[in-house]
Amino acid sequence: MERMTRGVRQSDMMSSRQLRGSVVAGLLCAALAGCGSTVATTPSSVQAAQTAAPAVGCASVNQATTVTIRRTRDTVEPTRAGAVTTTQRKTALVRALFGDLCTVVAHPYTAKGPIQCPMAFGLAYTGTFYDGKRVLATFTYGASGCQNVRVNAAGQSKYSMVMGPAASAAPHLETDMAAALGLPKSAVFAPTQQINPGGPNKPATKLR
Repeated sequence: MERMTRGVRQSDMMSSRQLRGSVVAGLLCAALAGCGSTVATTPSSVQAAQTAAPAVGCASVNQATTVTIRRTRDTVEPTRAGAVTTTQRKTALVRALFGDLCTVVAHPYTAKGPIQCPMAFGLAYTGTFYDGKRVLATFTYGASGCQNVRVNAAGQSKYSMVMGPAASAAPHLETDMAAALGLPKSAVFAPTQQINPGGPNKPATKLR
């Protein structure tokens, strides 16, 4: 009888150890499962944060969906220099122009001396880039004389003449502006100048 009692006690001790081991293993599995679920939800949390804080200014070029452009001219023939407004909704054209303008002001040209500019006709384009109804940036593009660009975005205003590094960094600016307006380049920019022997310089062609 004594032997049987000892055997029962030993069996009870083993059962207690096994029970404790099972509990510890269960806790470890729960902890590991918790870690696994945290890792799995992290990308979603980051994505939600990014959605909640959309990019602004020139960082939002790839969010632009629309641009509205207004052409103005300050010439000696005000009756023929009407303003024209265009709205471009083709995303690729909108973002190409937005990127060009931001690139110009990101590589500002610094004049090292007097600059000789072609005759200016007061031809300029002002516009606004949108993401849906959200305003991303506004700009002014002086397209005659010494071309220049100003971009107002994210509470900052940046300016550069389209020369030197600014022009080199955005070689397709004129082409992309014309594409956004849906017009040939000859109808978008001030024509080249020619000498008129009978009087002052006049443009070779006139914008309509």
